[in-house]
Amino acid sequence: MGKIACDQHLPAIAADPRFELVGIASPHHRHDSVPSHRDLPTLLTAVPGVDAVSICTPPQIRYAVARDALLRGCHVMLEKPPAATLGEVAALAEIAERRGVALFATWHSREAAAVATAAQWLATRRISRVTVEWKEDVRVWHPGQKWIWHAGGLGVFDPGINALSILTRIVPSSIVLEQAHLSVPANCATPIAARLLLRDALGAPIECEFDFRQTGPQTWEISVEVEGGGRLVLSKAGSVLHVDGQLCVEAADREYPNLYAHFAQLVRERRSDVDSTPLQLVADAFMCGARIEVEPFVE
Repeated sequence: MGKIACDQHLPAIAADPRFELVGIASPHHRHDSVPSHRDLPTLLTAVPGVDAVSICTPPQIRYAVARDALLRGCHVMLEKPPAATLGEVAALAEIAERRGVALFATWHSREAAAVATAAQWLATRRISRVTVEWKEDVRVWHPGQKWIWHAGGLGVFDPGINALSILTRIVPSSIVLEQAHLSVPANCATPIAARLLLRDALGAPIECEFDFRQTGPQTWEISVEVEGGGRLVLSKAGSVLHVDGQLCVEAADREYPNLYAHFAQLVRERRSDVDSTPLQLVADAFMCGARIEVEPFVE
């Protein structure tokens, strides 16, 4: 029950009558209104009849927790990224299918207000160029969270994967990695900044710049140019859309309420929704990217 659970999951659960919070499992936190347990097996033993589990742990331990919940017959919702490796995601999907329960690998940024409209606008157009700037201050968004700098913690790709989740939603064709440059602090295992050159299946360049060292205003923007003229800009992490300079969408954040609404449907239908393409692009960057050592990170 860390920052993302408190900021987003708990309010979304409380606002949705299809869910009732009956317990939490966290070695470091407690909840004032429901039983708190150190780990998931203890919770599931102490609170019989739990139907679903929402897992908000760091990615390095997510697989083991999710596997246990699925094997016990629980429906499972995974905070992004769904696991630390693609192999873990595939294994969880297999377990969910065998047990006949729902598994939902969430990508909250895809639920930003303007993303669906952007995808619809691009569906009938050929992209000529995409640029992505995703820059934020790690000290603001991940204060004291050392796990993010350890192997499997993703570093700057923890927010960067949000941009990739939007890209893989709005770009009509497949996306492949061409080059990557990863800036890794001397005292960390994961990058603090990254530059990626991707291309869609038709060859259009997609340039991404991710940086955890941003101060002042934060930047979460995707710009798409299309053949024949026309430019689409998603800003404020996908909540605002401009097309050719005209404001088309600007709406309040309902990312997590939307995720829980979809999870409720998956549970009802005992169906899974597991898309690992954003994580695949990150894995490709780690596999093929050139690592550049930069100054140590000190919080």
